[in-house]
Amino acid sequence: MRIGQSSDIHRLVADRKLILGGVEIESDLGLLGHSDADALLHAISEAILGALALGDLGKHFPDTDERYEGVSSLLILEEVTKMMEERNYKISNVDSLVMIEKPKMAPYIEQMRQNIANALHTNIENVSVKATRGEGLGYVGRREGVLAQAVVLLEEI
Repeated sequence: MRIGQSSDIHRLVADRKLILGGVEIESDLGLLGHSDADALLHAISEAILGALALGDLGKHFPDTDERYEGVSSLLILEEVTKMMEERNYKISNVDSLVMIEKPKMAPYIEQMRQNIANALHTNIENVSVKATRGEGLGYVGRREGVLAQAVVLLEEI
């Protein structure tokens, strides 16, 4: 078994879509980044890379590469899944957290879980997505950015 963990932060800005867990969420602010800036999927992807000792997301999907400009982070997660499976590992479980002041994530959590499970070739029961607010404190509370964290456990196939 191998464990990986990661965090990802993206700035909230006007005129961008808010996409988390592969779900487009209605919001007046969206996440700034080279891809679709899905902080949740980035944290999960990088946690898997870490568990495999393959470095970080920027090593494999650099923001200087035009192929990844505006790309869905679900495609990035699918590529990381291929790397994991090529090394004879599968997901045992994912535990993740999104820190965002608003909008509320509860209506979107199940679709996020399903999107993540599909990309990871695992059952939804193996994927946990939680959300919390900043309670008005810090960059999360001021709606300046979103922080996502993930821990993954991989098991040999």
